Amino acid sequence: MKIFLGFSPGGSGTTPLPSQFFSDLLPAIDHLGELKVTLYAFWCLGQQEGERRFLRLSEMKRDEILQSALAGGAAEPGSMLEESLERAVSRGTLLHVPRLSADPSEHFYFLNTPKGRAAADSLERGEWSPDPGSQLPRLAMERPNVFRRYEEDIGPLTPHMAEVLRDAEKEYPPGWIEEAIGLAVERNVRSWRYVSAILERWKAEGKRDSGRQELSTRRYVEGEYSDHIEH
Repeated sequence: MKIFLGFSPGGSGTTPLPSQFFSDLLPAIDHLGELKVTLYAFWCLGQQEGERRFLRLSEMKRDEILQSALAGGAAEPGSMLEESLERAVSRGTLLHVPRLSADPSEHFYFLNTPKGRAAADSLERGEWSPDPGSQLPRLAMERPNVFRRYEEDIGPLTPHMAEVLRDAEKEYPPGWIEEAIGLAVERNVRSWRYVSAILERWKAEGKRDSGRQELSTRRYVEGEYSDHIEH
């Protein structure tokens, strides 16, 4: 099981859901893929602007996080996506408009709201056509920079380590942790003990400027902090 490390402050916003989703729709959905696609639709359409908001099948197939979310089923992610969309359309959550006149493989989906119904009807009547070059929003992993930097440069981020990093963010000024990790990478000493030693010394003696970082780093590697390094 992949452990969720918790919501972080300063994220890129929230996705509103209507009360009817919880009172009418959620109790009726009995397919995990349909639920995921429905939630994705609310998020993706909420990121867009203008009166005509839609989902494009080809873009959903290229969204790696969405595909990964659907990969837990028995079917392949692509077929699971199409099955989940079909279920959402059959339930009436989404409206489906195939764009046969331009690209037989392309399909558009709209949320079943007054604006969504108007946009779908307008597309079916040929009154407008989505820009073929437009791209829909894509899901992206959102983690605090320090979490991402630790995973990229030090090692796997466990729940315990996430808590350690949260505590460190409270203790040290912004940017210190990432810069200390950068020094560890420069010296090829990928250890949190080593990073922590740098932070403790900066806090005790004052943070050195970039012109003296090499000298400072050598002191950690060769001097009194060498016991914090895992060779």
